[in-house]
Amino acid sequence: MIAIIGLLVGIAIGILWHPLVPLWLQPYLPIAIVAALDAVFGGFRALMEKRFDDRIFVVSFLSNVIIAAFLVYLGDQLGVGAQMSTGVVVVLAMRIFANAAAIRRILFRA
Repeated sequence: MIAIIGLLVGIAIGILWHPLVPLWLQPYLPIAIVAALDAVFGGFRALMEKRFDDRIFVVSFLSNVIIAAFLVYLGDQLGVGAQMSTGVVVVLAMRIFANAAAIRRILFRA
């Protein structure tokens, strides 16, 4: 229940406050969000499978975001930032859809 309240408060703050993202951070933010969503869907799947561990979730969340941002940074340094960003998003999106499919199978017992 506390997590849901925190989520709602965070959404409300984001809608009302309109935070400004620094220009140097803008290429990394969408990738970090997709990486965080991957961890959230993985955590929800683990919760549905009754094997959720909060420590693993926190480590997964932080490491996904850091690794994804590092890959995009590395791509920028190599001159292939857009291609690297696309690759990271494709891989994370595949994981998100795989977790969503597993959640759907658990919910509908299919």
